[in-house]
Amino acid sequence: MTVTPVTADPDVAGREVSLELIGLSRRFGSVVALDGLTFSVPPGEVFGFLGPNGAGKTTTMRAIFGVVALEAGQVRWQGQPVTEEARHRFGYMPEERGLYPSMKILEQLEYLGRLHEMTAASAREAARHWIGRLGLAGRESAKLEALSHGNQQRVQLAAALMHDPELLVLDEPFAGLDPGGVDDMTEILAERARAGVTVVFSSHQLDLVEHICESVAIIHRGRVVAQGAVSALERGHRPRLAVRVAGDPEGDWAWPLDPGIASVER
Repeated sequence: MTVTPVTADPDVAGREVSLELIGLSRRFGSVVALDGLTFSVPPGEVFGFLGPNGAGKTTTMRAIFGVVALEAGQVRWQGQPVTEEARHRFGYMPEERGLYPSMKILEQLEYLGRLHEMTAASAREAARHWIGRLGLAGRESAKLEALSHGNQQRVQLAAALMHDPELLVLDEPFAGLDPGGVDDMTEILAERARAGVTVVFSSHQLDLVEHICESVAIIHRGRVVAQGAVSALERGHRPRLAVRVAGDPEGDWAWPLDPGIASVER
């Protein structure tokens, strides 16, 4: 039984919101992947999405793009339910390889740009820009499968950035990158946020999250267990008390607590 005293977060209250996830629920058989998951993300910010393996991070990201159907809940963008038209303005970098391994890099990026309704000329221009920016100049004709893991990560990021998205969602983008790759990706994410893009990424590297992110949401078993500015969470504005009472395995003692004083989670 976990008891969380309810306090207002002055670092989040009253801020503008671009992405909202409201009560997302999804099961896979007997496994509860999302259990009423709710959090919001301000625009122009790098936002960390944290949790152990199996917590529901990837399912949440796929739900944003409509790849996973929800049993309940809603994803909202700029105050409105997300539509297919809105998703054309989103960029996604999955943890698994989402590209064609035997296709040449430049051709592949151009093709993905055209799927986002870019013209042939603008797609080629954007592809060359991100290839150069991500340190892949000279590899335009290389097949993805011929690249190192780190360089494949760079191509995946380029694919997500091709169409200049308003929302950028990245699942473990730093996995497999060398220090130079981490620096390059960090710089680009911060640059996109300064340009007004909403950036959400998951990571197990907490030092990077602390360094890059302004705010985070931490989930466990498909539910948010903490959210707020990194600085506020470090100060411990929301203490959580784990309580076990002999003879009361269900934690019935806690349910009558005033919800204005504390929220109770089994």
